[in-house]
Amino acid sequence: MTDWTLDEIRERLAPEIAANAAFDGWGDAARDMAAEAQGIDPDVARLAFPQGAADMIDAWFETIDAAMAAQVPVDRLDAMKVRDRIATQIGARLDTMLPNREALRRALAILAMPQNVAHAARLGWRTVDRIWRRAGDTATDYNHYTKRTILLGVYGATVTVFLDDDSENAADTRAFLDRRIGGIMRFEKAKAGILKRAAHRPSLSRFVGRLRYPVA
Repeated sequence: MTDWTLDEIRERLAPEIAANAAFDGWGDAARDMAAEAQGIDPDVARLAFPQGAADMIDAWFETIDAAMAAQVPVDRLDAMKVRDRIATQIGARLDTMLPNREALRRALAILAMPQNVAHAARLGWRTVDRIWRRAGDTATDYNHYTKRTILLGVYGATVTVFLDDDSENAADTRAFLDRRIGGIMRFEKAKAGILKRAAHRPSLSRFVGRLRYPVA
């Protein structure tokens, strides 16, 4: 076996574990079969996923994020409108997950368990944060959090539709996603208008601040 690091082993095994998980669940059997196929000692594979199923799912989601980045490089995103940057990245994720929807269904069931809810939230936030950053978002104020919170809800709803979508190439899911992202963009536009108007209104805090720190 090549002298891979544990991180490299996780990356190599995660897609095969996902393929096996559709039939065998996210357990030892799926992991060991993937290890055997890659010529990796099952004991070493076990070390690569010390938290069991949660770690395997985490690693798989990492490979999906990597596939998304590879399919949609940033220079391609730069030529798009913001809404298309978001939709295209999520569409790339759907393309990657399409052959393993049953594995995804089982993964989400595991992440919904009480002991995994916090971990699931971190994984979801990680994905939407990457999507927004690659879309060019550099906000550091409350907009950073509102954008990601709203997109997390949209992405979660999209995945729910995706799991039971029998249309060709998940066309119904993509249409659903497009409508929901349109809603995000309308919200962001309305919010920007409200903030712009508010900036020109009298502000008690600014007035008090000027009394305390008068302009030189």
